Amino acid sequence: MKKLRWQLPERDVPKHPYRDSAIVYAFLAGIVVLVAVLTGGSLERAILIAGVAFVIATVYSWWRWREKLKAQDRERR
Repeated sequence: MKKLRWQLPERDVPKHPYRDSAIVYAFLAGIVVLVAVLTGGSLERAILIAGVAFVIATVYSWWRWREKLKAQDRERR
């Protein structure tokens, strides 16, 4: 019987994890604003929602990177 694996394999940490995360979420926030403008939505509301989503996602991502880097540091010791 084949055993299923539900966990993803560990990946190497990118060279600039914090910067890369911020760039990805800024791009996604820009897409939110672009879609709102193209569909006739409120620009101000789209900027507000995209900004809040960017901040929440970036903070969460940075927290997770920090925890992962701490864990790797503990393993090396």
